[in-house]
Amino acid sequence: MDDDERMINIETKLAHQEDLLLQLNDALSSQQLQVAGLERLCQTLVERIRALSDSGGGDSSDVDEKPPHY
Repeated sequence: MDDDERMINIETKLAHQEDLLLQLNDALSSQQLQVAGLERLCQTLVERIRALSDSGGGDSSDVDEKPPHY
């Protein structure tokens, strides 16, 4: 293998690595957006659950009561 072929192989590998790096960067950016959206969703759900339990919707005092037909 002469120097020209070696240089072409190295440049080809470098081009593939640069392309792969760009693809990985795009995937990471997309996943980061998804994670941020899921964090917002979780925070919203936590706030709703807290609001329900503060308003008495989460009262568990009557969970053990027998139904009226007993």
